[in-house]
This record gives sequence, structure tokens and C-alpha cells, in this order.
Amino acid sequence: MTRAIELAIENVRSGRGGPFAALIVKEGRIVSSGTNQVTSCNDPTAHAEIVAIRAACAALGSFQLDGCDIYTTCEPCPMCFGAIYWARPARVYFGATARDAADAGFDDAFIYQQLGVGLAKNRIPLAERKIPFVGMSREEALACFREWKAYPDRIHY
Repeated sequence: MTRAIELAIENVRSGRGGPFAALIVKEGRIVSSGTNQVTSCNDPTAHAEIVAIRAACAALGSFQLDGCDIYTTCEPCPMCFGAIYWARPARVYFGATARDAADAGFDDAFIYQQLGVGLAKNRIPLAERKIPFVGMSREEALACFREWKAYPDRIHY
């Protein structure tokens, strides 16, 4: 998680994108990494998790991430959540929460409303999901959002 947080902060400081990063790890080694590239690539799907999943699948020669773990600086958005389930990793470790992201200006509540579900309503507990989601290093991950809020040239989206 420490490396993912470093990548997210570097991403903001470089002006390449938002305060998010993800790593795919298999058998203790990093297979791929990804940072948010939405604004630098003009691609609304270029979220850190999607970038990392694409790179890991290419590196592993598979459309599934069997035996892999994902480390991401923030609880995944609905799009990334879906991609994670399609990729089928063993588990997901995340830093900041969706509420933390909303506080930093990345609010997915309208997507949940369009899906007809609430952010907290009818949610399966994190540890009981088919792919377990494990929160960790939240306080450290919040540094990504502090960096974002302080970056004067950030692009709001």
C-alpha cells in the first residue's frame, strides 16, 4: 500500500492525473501498477484500477487475475468495482473510503442513485463479499487527497 500511495502522490505532483493509484500483486511481487490518467489521456475509464488490471492481464497473458491481490489507494468506484469482479482477483486492499473520495470532490453517489442503490444501503459487508475487500492504511492514504486539494492546477471532473 505504501508504494501505491507514493505513486498516487507522484501522479498529482506531476500533473498527470488524479490522486489514485493501484498495484496488482501475485506471489509477493508487483505484476503491474496504474495511476489515474483520466485527464491526461482524455479517457474517463483510465482509473488507476483499470489501468493496473489491463497491464496485469497483458503481463500474465490472461483475462483473469487468479491468485492476485489488488492494492488501491481508495475504495473502488462502481466502474472499477465491476472491472475487479470481472478480473476475479483473490482480494482487494484499499486505503481511503468512498466517503473520503467524496470529501475530496470525487463523489460517486449519483452513479449509485442511477443504479438504484445507496452508498451504504443493502451493502454486503466488506469481508463477506465474494472477493473480500480489506481496508488498510486509511490515514496514510488520505495524504493522496491532501496532496490533491493543495495542487493548484488540478482539473476538476
